[in-house]
Amino acid sequence: MLKIQGLKKKFGNFEALSGLDMEVEEGALYGFVGPNGAGKTTAIRIITGLLKADEGTVMIGGKDAFLYSGQVKNEFGYVPDEFGLYDNLKVWEYMDFFASCYGLSGLVARERCTKLLEQVKLAGKEEFFVDSLSRGMKQRLCLARAMIHDPKLLVLDEPTSGMDPRARIEFKELLKELCAEGKTIVVSSHILSELAQMCTDIGIIDAGKVVLSGNMGEILKKVNDSNPIRIQVVENVWEAVKFLRTEPEVQTITVEGNDIVVGFHGGKDAEAMLLAKLVAHNIGICGFWREPGDLESIFMQITDHDMEKVVMTSEE
Repeated sequence: MLKIQGLKKKFGNFEALSGLDMEVEEGALYGFVGPNGAGKTTAIRIITGLLKADEGTVMIGGKDAFLYSGQVKNEFGYVPDEFGLYDNLKVWEYMDFFASCYGLSGLVARERCTKLLEQVKLAGKEEFFVDSLSRGMKQRLCLARAMIHDPKLLVLDEPTSGMDPRARIEFKELLKELCAEGKTIVVSSHILSELAQMCTDIGIIDAGKVVLSGNMGEILKKVNDSNPIRIQVVENVWEAVKFLRTEPEVQTITVEGNDIVVGFHGGKDAEAMLLAKLVAHNIGICGFWREPGDLESIFMQITDHDMEKVVMTSEE
């Protein structure tokens, strides 16, 4: 649905994008994350036609977004991080105005606007002034506006910024529903735990390039498989350590009281075999698990420039 190749953009001497490559499959809910200044907002503005790239290509729905901007604009909807000022418009007037911008009028426009307001749970708010809505309601209204022409792709830049926890949860569930209906969604956010819960795919941008991209489940599985195993023993800690030193897949051993943290290079079958061997050696085990990985630990690992980092790729 969205394919970016060699995207470059400079502002004076600052290189915001330095050859960005990114691909979002149709039907994906793609989380786009990066530290401040990494280039994600610049990339989003280029994708949506608000900014001109210095080099590179953007393909949306198989069409070149730079050569066929007039056609491509109907393929996507954009939700910016700031709603904008519409002090004197009511919710219905706001929706009707944008419907007219896409050539919708009369009964067709009314039915479309009604359906969208119901979908984003703003039915009954038609006569409210836009400026009187809460931050969460404004963002849901903005999402409804972005879908008024029924685009296949939705691009959202920090849509939950400033929302309270309940509003964020409701917005997250709404995006998951839209993805289930067949929409392709690209969403940037600093709330990594939130993205991990809802996204099917993830892309991390750093210094103007995507440094990690792929299926969320596969990436987290790779992190989990490389994380240490924690073994809780009832007693005889050093007997367990003595045995673990003989296992070729055990790389490191750290003792923390009755806990043994083991750097272990092996899959699920090897884990099960290790546990069985410990039990066979009459070592009392009261806990045995792989330390979980998460999106935050991945993000910190590959965007920390103050220490040597391991660069992960989805192809590994």
